[in-house]
Amino acid sequence: MRALDTAYMWDLVPVIAGYVPLTMFMAVVSMVAALVLAAILAIIRVLRIPVIDRIVAVFISFFRGTPLLVQLFLFYYGLPQLLSFMTAIDGITAAIFGLTLHFAAYMAESIRGAILGVDRSQWEAAQSIGMTQGQLLRRIILPQASPIAAPTLMNYFIDMIKSTSLAFTLGVTEMMGATQKEAAGSFLYLEAFLVVALFYWVIVEVLSVGQRWMERHLGKAVAR
Repeated sequence: MRALDTAYMWDLVPVIAGYVPLTMFMAVVSMVAALVLAAILAIIRVLRIPVIDRIVAVFISFFRGTPLLVQLFLFYYGLPQLLSFMTAIDGITAAIFGLTLHFAAYMAESIRGAILGVDRSQWEAAQSIGMTQGQLLRRIILPQASPIAAPTLMNYFIDMIKSTSLAFTLGVTEMMGATQKEAAGSFLYLEAFLVVALFYWVIVEVLSVGQRWMERHLGKAVAR
């Protein structure tokens, strides 16, 4: 059994670190877009808007019921055969698009659950003073639902960061893609994948610390 090539691992650290910004860019953009889309989908589901509600239900079912990798391949390799304008989409855009739709489906259900978790009496009180549904959601329900949904949404962001590793299957050279290339050139697969695993671990642990701080902060706010 050979020993780990620690010198190679140290040399690989700055190489992979150079691709951390791209990984975080894809995750942050996807998270923001998914959050907006999820909020819209959740509100449609809560209000049970005729016809649209059923379309949204099918959308959520599809993206929760199929693997993310299949969805990425569908967007990048499949749809361009049907829609010619999609041939201009690069791997990064396809990855962001896939991550956004995939996680929006999950986040929509979390947000919907948080909205429905707000006491029904508050809905009735707001409606009794003449608030429209838009005012009710914006002023009363969403501010109370946000602290409930926030920890779960943070978990989805962490999962999203890890899921960006699938972007290398679309030819994107992010952390995982760079590691794959380095490993293929050196044949030191164990060392290369161990280094990138540690990168993901550190990123997730930093975010987990932020998540615990956020949960304590929200807990105090709710207690008041």
